This record gives sequence, structure tokens and C-alpha cells, in this order.
Amino acid sequence: MRAIPLLALLLSSWFALSAHADEAQDWLTRLGRAEQQQSFEGTFVYERNGSFSTHDIWHRVQDGHVRERLLQLDGSAQEAVRVDGRAQCVSGTLVAGLGHSPEAPSRILDPKKLTSFYDLAVIGKSRVAGRNAVIVSISPRDPYRYGFELHLDRETALPLKSLLLNDQGQLLERFQFTRLDTSATPSDQSLQPGSDCSPVTMSAAKSPDMSATQKWHLDWLPPGFQRISSATRKDPQTKSTVDSLMYDDGLARFSVFLESANGADVNETRAQLGPTVAVSRRLNTVDGEMMVTVVGEIPIGTAERIALSVRGEKAAAKP
Repeated sequence: MRAIPLLALLLSSWFALSAHADEAQDWLTRLGRAEQQQSFEGTFVYERNGSFSTHDIWHRVQDGHVRERLLQLDGSAQEAVRVDGRAQCVSGTLVAGLGHSPEAPSRILDPKKLTSFYDLAVIGKSRVAGRNAVIVSISPRDPYRYGFELHLDRETALPLKSLLLNDQGQLLERFQFTRLDTSATPSDQSLQPGSDCSPVTMSAAKSPDMSATQKWHLDWLPPGFQRISSATRKDPQTKSTVDSLMYDDGLARFSVFLESANGADVNETRAQLGPTVAVSRRLNTVDGEMMVTVVGEIPIGTAERIALSVRGEKAAAKP
């Protein structure tokens, strides 16, 4: 299904766009509340790089806490259970990916903040999973981030479909419900993980001399991004120390990982899988070489510029 071109927004008058932006802010405000207040269960499809997978999801809001279970129905077996946005257990290939991410604060959607870096507009209506939806466009004002097209349920404001688009309007990632039930609250049994779901224990211990925040900084950040977390941990395989920093603009996120490259057989990389990019480079410091890796759902050019801007308290004058 072809995404509605974001260029259509430019055809409206300034006054019409302003009114649509106000309406879009209202819908995004409802969306932020819905995910914290609305229980539901359903089935959705996920598409990236032309590859599709199908998932069941159970999402329960109870006593001020959000518990969620995600189960992949095809391909490799994958499952995850989260409470208030924190992973409790995972299985399948999710285990490897989770181990490289610090515990991240839950997103708090702030539509007014987003308007500084994105153009928001209501651009139409649709029907997804048998439910009526309103289409909200989130278009970046610069080349440093991606755009979104959200199809929000008219009744609950939950996202029935989400399209992630590059600066050419090309589809990078699709999330779309095929079934959504908001009338029933998922049971304890539905939220119970399978036997292969391994408990997650994540440590964000500070290093003994200084925190990751104090050791590293970026000479350049895309406008609107702010550091939201930092951590230092031991890699269970290499036993080396890994510092990590996470940044957020209220919608998009990326992480910077720093690990000693001394004696390691590692190469600089530049890779993209759908919307997710990974860029790594070597950084010379007085203590030896470090490997800097930037991972996130941002354009690859943005990730490269971020990687080149990483500096440390003990970094050499010119990397």
C-alpha cells in the first residue's frame, strides 16, 4: 500500500496547515494518553526491508502499571514481556539485541515540543482492521530525522498503522494491526510468558572513576536531541567496559556505544536495515583506540556525523 505523499501538505494554505497542526497535536496528545490508559489485545504485521512478520500483542493497564506481552507468530520464535516499558523477559533473537541497550526511560509524547522540529498535520482518514482512523502526518523540518504517517483509531487514538518514511517519502518500516480488541482486558494467563522467555537483568552501574556522561560528549547533536540516559557495563563476551549514551528528540532515539578497540579485530562499519542504522569508527585517545558505534532509527548521514563528533576527556586532539 503506497503511503500518502507528505508533499501534499505543501499544497494547503498556511492557515489551513496551522489549523491541521492544532488538530494533529490534539490527536497526538490523545495517543500519548491512550497507551497509558487503554487495555487492548490484537494481532499486527510488521514490515521492514520487504520482510513481513506477524505478532500477537496483549496490553493491560491496571493499578497504574502497564504490562505488555509480544509474541511472534511466524519465522523465528520471539517473545517479550514488558512492565512499564522495561523488559522482564525475552526469547529468540531479541536476547542479543537487548543486551546492547541500556535501560531507557519510557517516551513521554509531547506534541508541542515536536512542533519545533516536525510539521504536524491531519491529512485524511482511513480504515484499518475494520476500524475508522484519522491520518496524522509527522514530517521533519530538517534532514536529520525520519517522518511518520500515523493512522490513529478514532475511538481510542491507539495507532492502528504506522509508516516510517525517509526524506523521499519512501517506506522504511510498517506496523499495522489486522485485529484489535479494546473491549476486553487481557487476562493474567494471556500475559504469562512462555517457558523459553528468559528473565532480563540489566545493570547500569557507574564506572568507579567517572560516569559515561563525564567521560564522553558530542561536539554535534541534531537540533532537538537531548541525552536521556548514560551507563557503563561489562560486555559478557569480551569482558571489556562499554559506555553508552542515549539521546532522544521526543520521537526518535539513537544510542552511542564506546568500547576499547585495543587488540580487537574489529572494522569500521556503515550498515542500514530498514530504518535502523549502525555506524562505527575508531577514535584515538591517550589510553589507546576506542570503537565508537552509533545505532538508531535516524538517517545514516546523521549517524555518521554524530560518530565523527564524539569526543572524550582523554581523546587525542585529532581522531
